[in-house]
Amino acid sequence: MLRGVWRGIVTVHVLAILGQPVFAGVYLSGDFDGLGMHAAGANAVATLALVQLVVAIVIWVRLRRSWPFYVSLALVAAEMTQYTAGLAGLLWLHIPLGVFTIAAVVLLFAATWLRPLERKETVDA
Repeated sequence: MLRGVWRGIVTVHVLAILGQPVFAGVYLSGDFDGLGMHAAGANAVATLALVQLVVAIVIWVRLRRSWPFYVSLALVAAEMTQYTAGLAGLLWLHIPLGVFTIAAVVLLFAATWLRPLERKETVDA
């Protein structure tokens, strides 16, 4: 069940983050409602990143797999920086960091579906 929750949150996360450049493009095409959609998408992506981090903590505790936590923590840091840069209008940081975070979430999505989460067995000393 935990594996399914992990796959689910990562899948929703990737779908949400892939919408962000579309909403930005709508805005840049002259439809000012696109900026509102981009802001709402940013709120969704940030929330999903935090939920994903919580699920990753549970995975670390229950399955003894730490990589989902470290990847999720790095994504939360990148996405919160991205969010702040967007609000501040720092497009020189917002755009390249957006490309990086999208690529990172897509890679996480691929790893999540291609690499099963098995419980790491401990070796008795």
